[in-house]
Amino acid sequence: MIASLTGVSHERLIVFHNWVGWAMFVLALVHTFPFIIFHIWKGDMVTVWNTSVVYWTGVVALLAQAYLQIFSLRFIRDRFYEFFKATHYIAALVFLVFFFIHCDFRLTSWDYFIAAGVLYTLAFLYPQIRTYFEFGLSHRASFIMVSDLALKVTIPIDTTWQPGQHMFLRFVHMGAHAFTAHPFTICSVPVTGDSTGQTKLTFYVQPRCGLTGRLAKAATQRPGFSVRVLLDGPYGGVRGRPLYTYDHVLIVACGAGAGLSLPFVMESLLRSAWQAKTENKKPTSKIQVVIAARDAQLVRWYEEALLEYMEENCIETVPEDVVISVYRTSRPDSKTNSTSKDPEQPDEKNDGDQVVVKRLPINVFSGRPDITAAVREATLQQGVSVGIAACGPGEVLKLVQDEAAAAQLRVLGSQQGAREVYLHSEVFS
Repeated sequence: MIASLTGVSHERLIVFHNWVGWAMFVLALVHTFPFIIFHIWKGDMVTVWNTSVVYWTGVVALLAQAYLQIFSLRFIRDRFYEFFKATHYIAALVFLVFFFIHCDFRLTSWDYFIAAGVLYTLAFLYPQIRTYFEFGLSHRASFIMVSDLALKVTIPIDTTWQPGQHMFLRFVHMGAHAFTAHPFTICSVPVTGDSTGQTKLTFYVQPRCGLTGRLAKAATQRPGFSVRVLLDGPYGGVRGRPLYTYDHVLIVACGAGAGLSLPFVMESLLRSAWQAKTENKKPTSKIQVVIAARDAQLVRWYEEALLEYMEENCIETVPEDVVISVYRTSRPDSKTNSTSKDPEQPDEKNDGDQVVVKRLPINVFSGRPDITAAVREATLQQGVSVGIAACGPGEVLKLVQDEAAAAQLRVLGSQQGAREVYLHSEVFS
């Protein structure tokens, strides 16, 4: 509900949520220790502990909050995510109950509990009502493993969205996971009037433990299986004007966020085809895509997704201003070094450590990209507007954000380089 009212996506709101929790924890400690020190000095600490409900309920609430804050640290949360996710609700409930008793209506404190409870109830009911009345309960999601490290999720639907947005999905009949919604970035675009295809939400997910691991295992055993899914969204996305309105568009997608670039490329292909068809001479944006992933089969499923989209929208040629670079960060296996060719693999031309996919402008490299240099090169172009979208681990986003900030400082200082720089970023581990 807050995301809908403010227009700020949940991945940004969660940062605020996390820091508010730490502020509450510090204030709770500042509130607690003076009372303990005072009663120890007075010599009646044991007496007040045994006779007053205030002290032990406050300690229980403080311990529950300490658990929430410590386990929310990124390196712990990522390592034990499923455990933290399950116990997060239990610890929060313990904190609220004992904090409620601890306050004992001092200074009308329970009024704030009532107000918070009303707001939380509304925030909980809003996505449920939106799901039932906007999308209904009949949609089904199908699953197929397009590589060892990528699960494709497809949901036929009649709705619209923008590149860079995400949906919350709740898969029915998946045990305890049916009670929680999971955010996934949309990796497709809605069909247009001239398209021969059907509008469908497509997601490319990197399986981990928990829900995605169970779905990947089921997709391996039964390719194409489907389950009923409840939808909530879309949320997030590029704020302000669309990326295609910038002169130069740079997409940096790493790890599980590689699919973020697909809708931006599809949108660019469609606009270029439309301009060619209508003989519109207005120059189109140059779109540069930099992808880094361990998935050795990423190029294949990435190209298949684009070719399927081009076929459905009768797009015959790819403009020269679309450049896609894929960096394979994993070690090549024996099949990759073999001279034999898989007939199902795309035509590729080897040029040193570079591989060029003939059907689409996809350049494949081994190793890691120089992301800082890519952003700097794009933003040092004189007099152009640059739109950047980045999706990947925190350390990758830090590189992009630092270089984009430096470019924006150059704009403010009227120094040489781009006249406008915009950055949209999403965190994926």
